[in-house]
Amino acid sequence: MKKLKTLFALFFAMFKIGLFTFGGGYAMIAIIERELVERKKWIEHEEFLDVIAIAESTPGPLAINAATYIGYKIGGVLGSVFATLGVVLPSFTIIYLISLVFDKFLSLVWVQYAFRGIQACVAFLILSAGFKMLKKLKKNIFNVVFITLTIGCLVGFSLFAIDFSSIFYILIGGVVGLTVYLIGYIKSKKSKTVIDTRQESEKANGGEE
Repeated sequence: MKKLKTLFALFFAMFKIGLFTFGGGYAMIAIIERELVERKKWIEHEEFLDVIAIAESTPGPLAINAATYIGYKIGGVLGSVFATLGVVLPSFTIIYLISLVFDKFLSLVWVQYAFRGIQACVAFLILSAGFKMLKKLKKNIFNVVFITLTIGCLVGFSLFAIDFSSIFYILIGGVVGLTVYLIGYIKSKKSKTVIDTRQESEKANGGEE
């Protein structure tokens, strides 16, 4: 019974996110964080940043990937199914209904003005999510330098109209992060080996005395 209650809670939480979010995955980030991290407290802020990174770097829409991951964490395989269905169902239903009368729908003046307002709102949601994630990110040298370089590249490429896919940013970020981790791991192993060697030498010298 408790398991079923958790599954339905996951479904309705994701359904609400899918129903009231406009603008795709990036616009969903702020709402997902408020609903699942701040209200439900199903995951911590630091883990949420990892979820977004995983969801963005794996194939498929960000919101669906995030819902699947969080659903699995909370309720296992069934949890991932309920969460994914919850976030997909509202948009699927609405888009299907709109497709039946698509041309007439877009010709309505009030719909065109509504879309203009929604576009401005989406821009704010994306910026808000970005600032929140930036504030919660650890302020170490690697993060500060890498974020500065990334923003510099984004602005520079936009100003000079250089076509550089966002996929490359993700791939480069993954390679750089893995490289830094491996360098740190190798250094820690070497340090540990040196310390162990020194301790063994001191023990040997002490035994000889």
